[in-house]
Amino acid sequence: MVPLTALWLPILLSAVIIFVASSIIHMLLKYHNSDYHQLPDEDKVLAGLRPANLKPGLYVFPFCTHKDMKSPALMEKFKQGPVGLLTIRPSGPPVMPKFLVQWFIYCLVIGLFVAYLTGRTLAPGTHYLTVFRVAGTAAFLGYGLGHLSDGIWKGQTWSATIKEVFDGLVYGLLTAGTFGWLWPR
Repeated sequence: MVPLTALWLPILLSAVIIFVASSIIHMLLKYHNSDYHQLPDEDKVLAGLRPANLKPGLYVFPFCTHKDMKSPALMEKFKQGPVGLLTIRPSGPPVMPKFLVQWFIYCLVIGLFVAYLTGRTLAPGTHYLTVFRVAGTAAFLGYGLGHLSDGIWKGQTWSATIKEVFDGLVYGLLTAGTFGWLWPR
């Protein structure tokens, strides 16, 4: 076993590397740009939503309970459409510094769990490829596989979902390499 305190450097460095890699993916490669679309007649849609004074949160439409699912009127709403999920954020420009700090903390948390799992299952001096496999699998679980539920339950396009899973694979491989490189001897 390797204690977490001995793995602080791979935890921190993998978070920094993932942060830089995600910046490259989103600001330089930009292959996620096609995942987002502008609403047709956006100004009209926004003007229609404003009077509802929506609070930040996740909304589903048409909204229903299990009991409502037997209602012919509700079924007609579903047939007519649109059907969807709507995420509302607080009004105002995006607060990028806050989002970036939260993303970095998320990367640290994944690194912490990767370190815990890897440190509990492997001894000091374990061969690079063995550390790579264990750390990479754990990191991919954290960064990649969770996105599949967005395609299944939230209606996200599968092309966007697969790109996010691919990002998770890249982050998992980078985390694996960092842990393998800095694993205690």
